Amino acid sequence: MPSNTAPKAANHVTGDQSAVLSLLADPATYGPEVETVERIDTHGAVVFLAGTRAYKIKRAVAYPYMDFSTLEKRHRFCLREREINGRSAPDLYLDVVPVTESDGTLRLGGDGTPVEWVLVMRRFAQDRLLSSLAEAGRLTPEIMTALADAIAAFHDKAEQRRDRAAGTEAMSWVVRENGEEFLERQDLFNRGDAERLTEAALAQLDRLGPLLDDRAEAGRVRLCHGDLHLRNVVLLDGGPALFDAIEFNDAIACIDVLYDLAFLLMDLDHRGLRPFANLVLNRYLQQADTAEALALLPLFLSTRAAVRAKVAASLEAVAGTEPVKLQRRAEAAAYLRRARDYLAPGKACLVAVGGLSGTGKTTLARALAPALGRAPGALHLRSDVLRKQLAGVSELERLPAEAYTQEASDRVYAELRDRAAAALQSGQSVVVDAVFAKPAERAALAQIAARAGVAFTGLWLDATPETLAARVTQRRGDASDADAAVVEQQLTYDLGNIDWPRLDAGRPLAELQDAAARLLSSTS
Repeated sequence: MPSNTAPKAANHVTGDQSAVLSLLADPATYGPEVETVERIDTHGAVVFLAGTRAYKIKRAVAYPYMDFSTLEKRHRFCLREREINGRSAPDLYLDVVPVTESDGTLRLGGDGTPVEWVLVMRRFAQDRLLSSLAEAGRLTPEIMTALADAIAAFHDKAEQRRDRAAGTEAMSWVVRENGEEFLERQDLFNRGDAERLTEAALAQLDRLGPLLDDRAEAGRVRLCHGDLHLRNVVLLDGGPALFDAIEFNDAIACIDVLYDLAFLLMDLDHRGLRPFANLVLNRYLQQADTAEALALLPLFLSTRAAVRAKVAASLEAVAGTEPVKLQRRAEAAAYLRRARDYLAPGKACLVAVGGLSGTGKTTLARALAPALGRAPGALHLRSDVLRKQLAGVSELERLPAEAYTQEASDRVYAELRDRAAAALQSGQSVVVDAVFAKPAERAALAQIAARAGVAFTGLWLDATPETLAARVTQRRGDASDADAAVVEQQLTYDLGNIDWPRLDAGRPLAELQDAAARLLSSTS
């Protein structure tokens, strides 16, 4: 429990904005077409929803990581916010206008003396926020796949910062600054818990520093979003748009791209949506990073959870009612526990899912991956996707016959093993799905697990020829090029002795997944 003798929350407020807040809360400010105004509070801003627009002001506050203490700074950061978010949501940010004072009267705009600055945005329905969709149970794999693609494209175009100081040094600053703020709020956070978390994070950072610094020099540190969670993504004009990126502190925004992604992964995991977190991670890694980076994931997830604990504490300090204060306190404590849990040692494993085309290997592998090993689950390696990557074509582009020669297939399986070994070395579990028709292919993957010192389970899926042919014929929008003719050819293969447990893949997915999960639990 927090100490009863702990100091009270530090006062970060630097100015009285009550008159401006009253002005912006009044529908008359916006003209006769606006009848109601909705207000949204964060620890750094207040947003008013009026008509077709949203009006956002920076709070007059100063934190170690965010300083809006003067009018000049708030103006500068309003302009910067519009600029920085133009990269991913150019149609959302419209203008920066003053609140002016003349003859003792405040108005939005006008020719008087500016007393505050307002960022004007295009308003969108709040139920289009991904956080709202998550709370309503309306997120889908299609939305999350599109989001992963959007983030990968955003990172690809983001400005690089090739500077070793942007690696270990920058992460050390975040970890230490989090710890200092926890100690300021000992009314919320147990001192011992906070100090142990900081010590554990710094120990991880000391071990992983060379990897972080190498990634910084290689251009993996970029001007990212910096605050990439579900509440800062909206379905806009048919696709997910990232908005509300960090504009006030480059030390928070110029970060490793995987650390940027980790905020979203943590948010999904915290909401009980680990399958979506696993989907996003795997989709992103297909396009934008390598398995070696997974060694950094526990530290990144933990630090992101610690940041949310800190923010919840800041929101508690400005909460207007006791129920909201209690909610924020509970959130802060939950995030701190999660930050600690992400750093706990995990037990990796390697799982293979084999079978002829149409047995549902990918469907089962995707279903199993979130529950394997540490958060947010296993790296999913799929031979069909990897074959397209090695050929340099898009996932849905059909390959010619020469891409399926024995030499080409040997290359695919060798790359599968290399990537699996790298992920296992990083501490992440792996699930690989491929046909694995040859005993040597199955044995070689088991050897990868043995060399890594992790448990291995191979699962072989069986289905009737009619089921296989029907499934591959019905496929749409999938990386596999297999059709009924390929299935007919595969049915002639000499598969040798299959010593993996065999599962009937003709039954419903839920039954198949339960059977596979029981086998995995018995071998772990």
